This record gives sequence, C-alpha cells and structure tokens, in this order.
Amino acid sequence: MRDWAELLRVSALFTVPGDALAGAAAAGLRPNRGTAYAVGASLCLYEAGMALNDWADRAEDAVDRPHRPVPSGRISPTAALAAAGLLTAAGLTFAARAGRPALAAASALTATVWAYDLRLKHTPAAPAAMAAARALDLLLGATATMSAPTATKSGRTAADTAPSAPARGPALSGPDAHTPRGAAAARTGRTQPPTSGGSPVTLRAAAPAAAALAAHTYAVTAVSRHEAHGGSTRTPLAALGATTALGLLLARTRARAGIVPALSAAAYVRTAAVPCLHAALNPSAPLTQRAVGGGIRAMIPLQAALAARSGSAGTALTVLGLAPLARTLARKVSPT
Repeated sequence: MRDWAELLRVSALFTVPGDALAGAAAAGLRPNRGTAYAVGASLCLYEAGMALNDWADRAEDAVDRPHRPVPSGRISPTAALAAAGLLTAAGLTFAARAGRPALAAASALTATVWAYDLRLKHTPAAPAAMAAARALDLLLGATATMSAPTATKSGRTAADTAPSAPARGPALSGPDAHTPRGAAAARTGRTQPPTSGGSPVTLRAAAPAAAALAAHTYAVTAVSRHEAHGGSTRTPLAALGATTALGLLLARTRARAGIVPALSAAAYVRTAAVPCLHAALNPSAPLTQRAVGGGIRAMIPLQAALAARSGSAGTALTVLGLAPLARTLARKVSPT
C-alpha cells in the first residue's frame, strides 16, 4: 500500500476537491450532487495522471529517481499503466453521472492529462498543458454543479416539486441575475437549479477563477521542470512574482466579502511564495523540489480564496480545512 501511495502521490489528493468546489462557487451555485460527482471524477483523473506519469517516465526515473516505485521494481510498469486506464475509466464514469456537459469537460480534461504525460511533458508546451488541465478541472466542477438536477424520493427534480414559498437558499446574484431564469427567480424569491446543459453565462462567471488557477499551475509547472537537478534562479523568481501578484489581487475584495478572502490569500502567498524565494536564492535540487511541493499545497488556499471571493465563505473554510491534512501527509509521502 505504501508503494501505491508513493506512486499515486496521495498527499497531493487534498489539492483536488477544491477545484470543483471553487468552480461551483465561482458559478454562483451551491454544491450539490453534481459537485460530488465532479470531485470523484477529478480525484480519479488526477490519480490516473500520476500513475501514467510514472509509467511514461520509467526510463528517465531509472537514472534521476531510481527510488521511485516503478524503476525500483516495487510496482511493475504494466500495473502502473493498468491503474492509469482503470482510474481514467472511473473518472469518466463519475462525470457521466453528472450529465453530458460534465462528461464533455471531463473528456477534455482526460485528453489534456494523457497528452501531457505521453507527449507534452518534456516540451515547452508542458506548463500550458498543466495550466489547461487545472482550469478544465475547475470548469468541470461548475458544469457538473449546474447540470445535475436535485432529485426527490419520487424521482422528480427539486425544481418540479418546489413550493411557492421562498426557498432557504440565498437570493440569486451575479451573472445569472440578468438572465430570464435569474429574473424569474428574483420575482419569486427562489433560485431554480438547472436540469440540463451548461449555461455559457455561468461558465463565463467561472472563467476568471479558472484563469487564476491556471496561472498558478503554469508557474509551479515551470519550476518543476528543474526539480531533478536544480540550477535555475530565474524560474522560481518568476514564480515568486506571479504568486505574489496573484495573492494581492485575490486579497482585494469588497467589504461585504469579509476577511476570509484576505486570510486565504495570505495563506496562499505564504505557502507558495516563500519556498520560491528560497529556491531563487539557492537553486539547488532539494530547494527546487520544496518550491514545487509548496506550490502544489498552495492550491488549497488558492481555491479557498477563489470560493470566498465568490461569496461562499463556508465553502472556503471547508477547503482550507484540507490544508493541515495535506501538510501532515506530505511529511510521509512526497507530493512531487
């Protein structure tokens, strides 16, 4: 089990659920059954990418990382590839349960992950490919949350059976407030969960959050290209500037958003920027690897800040609660 935990880098799993939760929040929606399916799909596809990565890099790892599970012989290449295939199938199955739009997003994410591991990882397009994968993962959460109806015991959706009294959910605000569905909700005092399809309006609302996550992922991936040997000062310095600038942007919120966005942004900068500063001052392989690990863990406060900026303080605090777990497990299983 420890060999598989190392192969799949299970300590990095805690950075994944926040993508779907931040996507739902950015779209102006509460988490629902579709969000849960998106989380399941994301976890499976993330782990599929980890297994496929070690299978594709087995010859390189035999030289640079002979202690890894595949080159050391603890896990066979065939088993690693089979795990990647099974996890991919499971991820797509979860996404299909959330509806066709979610399956389409998950399929695009799958294609990006496999293309990165098999072809793009050692090309200049690698950071952009990883950035696209994280952005697609957040949009998967937004799409799945919007597409999945809330079913009742009778099999009818909540929208079909809702009483005329106002629902307990929050009043509709944001981009959907200006759509026909949003106007109807404003008149009746009820928000109506969509039952099919993904709205371009909602996806546009989630696009800035996806772009922020993509920018962070691009910076971390660029640093990771030097983690085996170190030697780069410019790349971690650029990542330091990018993460600091992103943190400052996230901290700038309206007063009604409270202090959660600012606190999440501060935690993000501390987790991502400080290791990059150390790696820039001393570009050794261990410090570069530490910068990559910090960048991976920084996904959690970044997701929390994105959710909080969208007005979902509860979701943000839930996501932040994953950070101590990720930090504790990272001491036993490296996320890189």
